[in-house]
Amino acid sequence: MKTILCFGDSNTWGYNPENRQRFGPEERWTGILRNSLGEDYRVIEEGLNGRTTLWDDPIEGFKNGLDYLMPCLESHKPFDLITIMLGTNDLKCRFSVSAFDIAESVGVLVRQVQQSQAGPQENAPIPLLIAPPPLAKLKEFEEMFKGGSEKSQLFGKYYRKKALEMGCQFLDAAEYIQSSDLDGIHFEREEHRKLGEAVGKKIKQIFL
Repeated sequence: MKTILCFGDSNTWGYNPENRQRFGPEERWTGILRNSLGEDYRVIEEGLNGRTTLWDDPIEGFKNGLDYLMPCLESHKPFDLITIMLGTNDLKCRFSVSAFDIAESVGVLVRQVQQSQAGPQENAPIPLLIAPPPLAKLKEFEEMFKGGSEKSQLFGKYYRKKALEMGCQFLDAAEYIQSSDLDGIHFEREEHRKLGEAVGKKIKQIFL
């Protein structure tokens, strides 16, 4: 049995933009992924609302993905593959970083995985870098993410370049899904389904 860790933010946690609650286990893209992969795979969900790549959030706190990544790997290892889908929260105005720098930041997480011994026989797990889709129509989050929409359009470009540079697997979520106009940030139920199926297909190709 192969073990997959899904490391991400509220869209991995399963935030429902319609009611601000959490999608059920079988509705979240991680649950769709689990069903898509079948009994030969185990999927561990590690999503946190507001998680950044490596920035300390001065308002929300406890959101730094880099700080939590290694303890998480040590706690749940061994993994065969780790999906990393982060960067949306880095778009918040309070961090003042470019799309290029966000891709560089997520590259630091990929490097941590590649240099870890969290895989079978103390080898490194395979990192699968997922570029989040661009922001949609922002409403209540408009001021918080001011300027973020334009930056998010560049995620696919810079994440792909970073993945090639680091020799890791890559998937551009924007090729399969879009963020919801309900809040501009999160995924609706159908998008979770499409993303889970797309990631499942990619993982099966990796392990062929």
